[in-house]
Formats: sequence, structure tokens, C-alpha cells
Amino acid sequence: MQRILIILLAALCVAACGRRRSAPSQETAVSASRPRVFLPAIAPAGLSPDEQRDYLRRHYWDRFDFTDTLFVSEADTVQMIEAFARYIAVLSDRPADSAPMDSLMRRASSSKPMLDYFAMLAGTVLHDPNSPLRNDEFYIPVLRAQLASPFYDEYERIAPQYDLEMAMQNRLGQPANDFRYTLASGASGTLYGLQAEYVLLFINNPGCAMCREIREAITSSPMLSEMIERGRLKVLALYPDEDLTEWRDYRDHIPASWINAYDKRCVVREKSLYDLHAIPALYLLDSRKRVLVKDSTDVAQIEEIIDRRA
Repeated sequence: MQRILIILLAALCVAACGRRRSAPSQETAVSASRPRVFLPAIAPAGLSPDEQRDYLRRHYWDRFDFTDTLFVSEADTVQMIEAFARYIAVLSDRPADSAPMDSLMRRASSSKPMLDYFAMLAGTVLHDPNSPLRNDEFYIPVLRAQLASPFYDEYERIAPQYDLEMAMQNRLGQPANDFRYTLASGASGTLYGLQAEYVLLFINNPGCAMCREIREAITSSPMLSEMIERGRLKVLALYPDEDLTEWRDYRDHIPASWINAYDKRCVVREKSLYDLHAIPALYLLDSRKRVLVKDSTDVAQIEEIIDRRA
């Protein structure tokens, strides 16, 4: 979360430095020094933690005036991103339940400035590859709201339409897209041909710092290491690009117990079978290849899901 805020602050700074400004009036200066903030609803103290979370699912935005388009230009956007992230954290115990986001985006669709603003907040928290809270199930209602809006023209619909098509791939609880992989020996196999209680698809690039961190986190996990040893978990490390020189030079870094492979014809990328806008990415699949964890970089989350199912 802190990384997202740093990125946003840097972007705001660049944008501010790139604009020419006239001398502000005293009233403008006072207004600029006091950006407007949003105060979420507070759950009644007498409720249990679960009841408080349910209350905030329904009432978090009760104090927000979705008809006040002036707020968009006067808001403390960093504070709003933090508030939006806290809301997503409230929803995160039900990662496949998009109903609260559907409700929020209906309210945010009252005007184009408001819809644009909430789409920006959602894009930062739910779609940015650096966000630990990214979640396609929550982002799909945002994209659908943009596509259904009468405020957007054909050109403005291009980006959300593409993002929606990608978000609809490999959804939680649904079968993952199958593909053929190739080994260094030239032998090949398919994702669905892997027989194990769990399959962990690790889309990676050689030399990627975060890829190395994830690889080390998997190999240092007692739970995952034991499952790999017993054959309960198979890890498929997939390189999705066409330049194999670096991949071949790096293959000794991949544990021998893993399946280290590449996409020979770049089918995953060319047919958009998986969203490759951010690498690395982890997909945890069950024995029937249904998606349990989608596009994650959190090995602890993988362990938690497996442990919960056990």
C-alpha cells in the first residue's frame, strides 16, 4: 500500500510541475491548502468484528455525496485512495463477492466526473500491478459501469473493454485456460495434463528481481516444499516470451523438482489466455484446474488458501 501512495505522489508531483500557474488569489490559496477529505462511516461499537465488517460493507460510503462533482477537483486524492483501499480491505474476506462494488459503482455513475474519479481510484487499488489489493472480481463492476455509461464515447470504451475481456479470463472458481508448454529437452505437455492435488502456475521472467523473491519464498516454505516432495503440489514455472537465450542461461536457478518450461509459440500472450501486464504472477489451481488464487505475488496467500481447504 505504501508503494502505491509513493507512486501516486510522484505522479502528482510531475503533473503539478508540468503545469504553468498564474499567481493564486488568497481565496484560492486557502482552498488549495485545505483539500477536502472523506470520512467513512463508523460501525457501531457494540457489534462483533464480523458484524462491524458486514455493517461497513453496506454503509461505508453513506457520508459521501455522489452528486457533489466539485469534490472531485478539491479532494485530497491520496487520502481518497487510502479510504478506497480500506474499503477493499473490508471486502477482501469475500474475494469473489462483487455485489458491494456493483452497488458502489451504480452510485458513482451519477455523472462523468464522479465515474471517472472512482474508476481512477479503483484502477489504482484494484488493477495496478504493484497493488497488494488488486482483484479482478472487484474490478469487473468498475469496467462494466464504464461500458454501460452514456457519458463515454466509442473511443473511451476501448480501454475498459479490453481490460474487461482480460479480467473475465481465469476467474476465481472457474476452470483456468489450458495451454501447451515446452521443456528444454523439446518435450511438451499441457497444463491440464498435470496430475496433482494442486498446481501452482508461476509465470516468470529470468533475472526479474520479484520473480527471484517469489521463487525463494516458495522454496523456503516448509508447507509447499513438503507438498512438492509428496507430489501433492506441482509447480509449473512458465516463461511466456520468445527470446530463449536468457531463459536457457537461467534455467539452473529453477529447482529441479519444478517443471521449468516456456511457451514455444507465445500462445498465452497472442491469444490473451492470461493477463501478462504484470510479471511475475501466481495462479493456484485445484486438481480440476479451477482457479483458487489469481494473479498473485503473495506466497503466504497461497499457503493460507491451501491450509484453509485442508
